[in-house]
Amino acid sequence: MPRSFWDISMPLQAGIPIWPRSSGFEVQRVLELSAGAPVNESHLSANAHVGTHIDAPLHFLPDSAPVDALPLDSLVGPATVALLPGLAQVSAADLEALGLPPATKRLLLRTDNASRWHDTAFAEDYVSLTPDAARWLVDHEIALVGVDYLSVERYGGDGEVHRILLGAGIVVVEGLNLEEVPAGDYWLACLPLRLVGAEAAPARAVLMSMEVAA
Repeated sequence: MPRSFWDISMPLQAGIPIWPRSSGFEVQRVLELSAGAPVNESHLSANAHVGTHIDAPLHFLPDSAPVDALPLDSLVGPATVALLPGLAQVSAADLEALGLPPATKRLLLRTDNASRWHDTAFAEDYVSLTPDAARWLVDHEIALVGVDYLSVERYGGDGEVHRILLGAGIVVVEGLNLEEVPAGDYWLACLPLRLVGAEAAPARAVLMSMEVAA
């Protein structure tokens, strides 16, 4: 039977790769039924950019929109998963070669980053976008772009890719788990935690086959 749903969020757990010098993620059990407490209860500590997360314009642009102000109509709807193997960076020419339909609004890029999630260490050589790729996305009126590692921008970048995308109002989703998702068209639901005034938030992202969504 054909698969209908894909959870494309990275599991938040001990050992997940995190950005260097980030506080990362921790869940600590503070009450235990086994210790005589009336309930199990946990304390959550996390960087807003851990695992699968969404960057808001406020991340790089002063006095701009926080994550709780992102438009829901950008976060939910038809999306295309594009396969881009064998690249060190994704350029405008690589995106153009995909031959995407003009109506494409949400684009998720599946690269060789998938294997990097299997290592607990942060991978500095992850596949990222070039500035001209970011401008291509703006010129083609993409509303949301998703990548399969912790940043759209190369490690050590100056923020230009983020500023291009976020300045144009493109929703940036980072840290997706696309390893098992075939290239094609889906229905995407990708919702960040409603962290008021924050520049980013962890998100749960799910793809549905177009047949199920219909």
